[in-house]
Amino acid sequence: MLRLDLQFFAGEKTEKATPKKREDSRKKGQVLKSQDVTSAIVLLSVFLFLFFAAGYMKDHFYKFFKETFHTYIMMGKLDIDQTMMIYMEVIKEMAFIMLPVMLIAMVAAIAGNLIQFGLLFTGEPLKFDLKKIDPMKGLKRIFSIKAIVELLKSLLKISFIGGVTSIILYLNIDKVLNLAFKTPSAVMKTVGELVALMGITASFVLLFISILDFLYQKFDYEKNLKMSKQDIKDEYKNSEGDPLIKSKIKQRQREMAMRRMMQEVPQADVVITNPTHYAIAIKYTDGEMDAPVVVAKGVDFIAQKIKLIAKENDIVTVENRPLARALYSDTEIGDRIPDQFFKAVAEVLAYVYRIQRKI
Repeated sequence: MLRLDLQFFAGEKTEKATPKKREDSRKKGQVLKSQDVTSAIVLLSVFLFLFFAAGYMKDHFYKFFKETFHTYIMMGKLDIDQTMMIYMEVIKEMAFIMLPVMLIAMVAAIAGNLIQFGLLFTGEPLKFDLKKIDPMKGLKRIFSIKAIVELLKSLLKISFIGGVTSIILYLNIDKVLNLAFKTPSAVMKTVGELVALMGITASFVLLFISILDFLYQKFDYEKNLKMSKQDIKDEYKNSEGDPLIKSKIKQRQREMAMRRMMQEVPQADVVITNPTHYAIAIKYTDGEMDAPVVVAKGVDFIAQKIKLIAKENDIVTVENRPLARALYSDTEIGDRIPDQFFKAVAEVLAYVYRIQRKI
């Protein structure tokens, strides 16, 4: 029989990424994103705007050419001031025509990214990294499965978009053939309508392809984020700390708390015991406290130590099994005595004061 060491597969990435791994990847700019989704949304938004804003753009184009042929060409000698005036007028007219299109494209591009991965600002992808210009890694990217998928995706886009635009032209072949017999204005109108129709249809086709690409990108993104069992263990150690060190820290904290508690025992007025298993040290200062306070408590070994310190400091020890158990269960160090125990504790303190002749 062939024996396999399962540790050999410890580095195999078979586990889903943890929330911390996802957050770290996001901070580095590694997010689930399909560029085709953004491109499709931008293209569709621009063509829809051109379809509905054709009249607005036609008016501004007409105004621009009219001003050019009626005013600027008729000017005689041009000086610097006239040249700057013409330049500013041309810039202004072009802004009225182009800025809405650019604004729509910008808003659509932002919306396309927000839809996919939300709001994210990071400078990690802009950092210089020598690994990005490694020739060997570049060759691996060129001849990788991902490169083949991108090639097939490009061929699919060309085929689909070319196919639908050809169908539109075929369905409107009569309009195209009649363009030679129409006026320039009618030709521009027909061409504009066909271009807008082809652009909108191509945008929907690209949007459909981009959805398929998004699903592939999601599969590839999750695959790249996968972790091995050792990665998860290392992440836990880095985020939560080494369990051994963590236990030592907790032990040190318990020891410090124990020392502080034992330092309070000599200040107590009485120690109520079980007598062997429980010990509760209580302190009460008349005029300063509205109720007695638990300054130390313990069970078994700690209880014995509390009683030993009490004996060394002449603190009265009173045996009251029910009261000791109840106080240990219902109070914490530094808590005032609960109301239901006032009478019992007051009787114990009165007994102690009589012994010490404080009253």
